[in-house]
Amino acid sequence: MTRRGLLRTGAAGFATAALGLGAGRATAQTTAAALQLSWTHSVQFAGSYIAQDRGFWRDGGLDVSLLQGGPNAPVEPPVVAGTALVGISAADYTAAAVEQGAPFKILGVAMQKNPFVIASLPANPVNTPADLVGKRIGMALANTPVLQALCTLNGVDISTIEIIPTQYSPQPLLTNEVDCLLCWATDLPVAMAIEGIEAVTMLMADHGYALHSQTYIATTDSLANRRAELVALMRGEVAGWNAYRTDTDAATALTLAMFPDAGLDLATQTLQAQRQVPLMFSDLTDANGFGWWTDETVAANIETLALLGRNVPPDLWDRSILEEVHAA
Repeated sequence: MTRRGLLRTGAAGFATAALGLGAGRATAQTTAAALQLSWTHSVQFAGSYIAQDRGFWRDGGLDVSLLQGGPNAPVEPPVVAGTALVGISAADYTAAAVEQGAPFKILGVAMQKNPFVIASLPANPVNTPADLVGKRIGMALANTPVLQALCTLNGVDISTIEIIPTQYSPQPLLTNEVDCLLCWATDLPVAMAIEGIEAVTMLMADHGYALHSQTYIATTDSLANRRAELVALMRGEVAGWNAYRTDTDAATALTLAMFPDAGLDLATQTLQAQRQVPLMFSDLTDANGFGWWTDETVAANIETLALLGRNVPPDLWDRSILEEVHAA
């Protein structure tokens, strides 16, 4: 796994149908739509669960199915096919799909800060990119471009870092096989904290790695022909995530109630839910609303994407749906 690997534990299969409380057949008063999640069920998507459970979508005339993702269930195909109205992806995945001809636009940005961190232990910490020099870093080789981008942005020679391929687990760090790990802030550091080990986490977003994550994508056809449904779906997402921020414990409880067979651990999910908040909410969202971005943040994303070998224009991002949602 290159990301999101640990906290999926126990989720059975890769759903092609709706899951969750409050879901049901569309009635005469609602229009059926689907939201394709980027990974298996966990509090990573708790705002969507709240939107479904509290009827935020139903009140907007939608009956939304939540389609589970996973390593064998990519986001982009069902959105292109129209099976899902909206998918939750990331800017690099979307950019790659667009280069292959997919007609996507990014409608909203759930994670204002990219969740990638360099995790280390207090006895041998990595606090800045310069601290990586001479270190052994455990990571999936597929993420080498991510590390290279961080190094380029911060003037670090990647050849001074020893890359050691590892499974997505904290064990190599805990057994001194590596000095640090490239991972998400909301998974391996959370797993260590549950075991009483507090990791030092250097958030790459704080050092120039600007890459929008947990982004909402739709096709240009949907923007042209299903605009009212997109507004209703995103309005429900905004309401759900705002409620999540107010009470992450309640959001965690709902997640476990909706997916009792997913093997989710209460303590782990509770801590993950808390640690997501500063990634998803910021001064920018406080001023403009959940999911917002600016021309400046898009420019920073384009710079990072170029370092990852993806060249995209600014109009990959379309804020018109969010503007309508927040204007209301």
